[in-house]
Amino acid sequence: MANPRPHSRSDGQVPRRLGPRPLPQHLALALAMWGNSALAWPSLKAAWQGSSAAAERSPAENPPNQGPLQRGLASLSADLQAADEGALLAALTAEGHRRLEGFLDGVATYHHHPYRRAMQERPVLWREGTTVLRDYRATIDAAAPRVLVIPSLINRYYILDLSPDSSFLADLAGRGMAPFVVDWDAPGPQEQGFDLTHYIAGRLEGALDAVRREPGGPILVLGYCMGGMLALALALRRQSDLAGLVCLATPWDFHAEAGIQAQLIGAMGRQLDPLFQLLGEMPVDLLQSFFAALDPLSILAKFRRFGTLPPESESAAKFVALEDWLNDGVGLAAPVARECLGDWYGANTPGRGQWQIDGRPMTPEALDLPALAMVPAGDRIVPPRSALGLAQRLRRGETQAPAAGHIGMMVGGGARAKVWDPLEAWIRRQVAAS
Repeated sequence: MANPRPHSRSDGQVPRRLGPRPLPQHLALALAMWGNSALAWPSLKAAWQGSSAAAERSPAENPPNQGPLQRGLASLSADLQAADEGALLAALTAEGHRRLEGFLDGVATYHHHPYRRAMQERPVLWREGTTVLRDYRATIDAAAPRVLVIPSLINRYYILDLSPDSSFLADLAGRGMAPFVVDWDAPGPQEQGFDLTHYIAGRLEGALDAVRREPGGPILVLGYCMGGMLALALALRRQSDLAGLVCLATPWDFHAEAGIQAQLIGAMGRQLDPLFQLLGEMPVDLLQSFFAALDPLSILAKFRRFGTLPPESESAAKFVALEDWLNDGVGLAAPVARECLGDWYGANTPGRGQWQIDGRPMTPEALDLPALAMVPAGDRIVPPRSALGLAQRLRRGETQAPAAGHIGMMVGGGARAKVWDPLEAWIRRQVAAS
């Protein structure tokens, strides 16, 4: 990797790392799990004794009323019976401390790692409030397809331009296209009153108008994650100005998988509304806690693994680059937070055909444009069935399911072959047909 340089800041200081965010939540979970693992033994012992008794009552190897924990304990029954309980408790305590120390070492190594993103911010083509449109063109070409790229509102856009050897936006430009990306930034005083209509009918239409004023070929709009929903809404409003729509890992049917969990998120959003009213936004750490709840143990595990990497290795630098982006999110304006949590997750308004922008239903069937929906098969953030809820409703749509994850489709080692190459081929077909 290139020699690291600090993020640019007005005070010239290197930003202090705060991750994994919210750090107190992850520390509390690690301490509860591993701080004194022996405390869990009485409950485990009761579960083991119960599974042993159930096994004696049933000749089946795995009685149907047993869960994974009981079955696992049953498989260790002989070892547990032969073990010295005092020695077992000491071993549990020692192993818990070893894992806790591994996690803390990983966090400390991350906080002190010398890597800083060295990418220079691209020129601003258009600006309104805290929203800017960045110009990623390599050259000015009157025939180059123009691609308006829309990221999520809650993560910084630069996952699409993470490093010199992992930049989706630079890759688009290198393939002879004219990419422009929306850089939302954090909500300012004006944006804290925004709902999704303000962002789509206001900011995104303004960005599209700025792209239309630039020389180039047909315009396509491309959205990633939540940005895909915003891109669809923009395309529905401005079909005559566009040649196609691309939705990458875009949710739609929020109840297609884990519907109960989605409804719980909606209920939590309603309970948090007094906080949104007080602050004017949903704070980024609160947002991060929602994501962490999807798989809380994975964060502990990945930092334990990171702590075993040589700090000077390329793998360690890549981990830090991605983690810096993950921990550099922004808050959601309060009205947007209410729509996303209450309407999307709680009521599943997109999946039920009831999501509206400026009083108009956002129905994918109404889009009369070529569309590509990429639904990564290994996505753990946007369940594939949720994304397919959109893909299957695009009447001129094509669906591709690359063997990638949600973030891996943008920065993974196979992203170019699995995602970027087929995406270019699809865009070229639409431009040729337009």
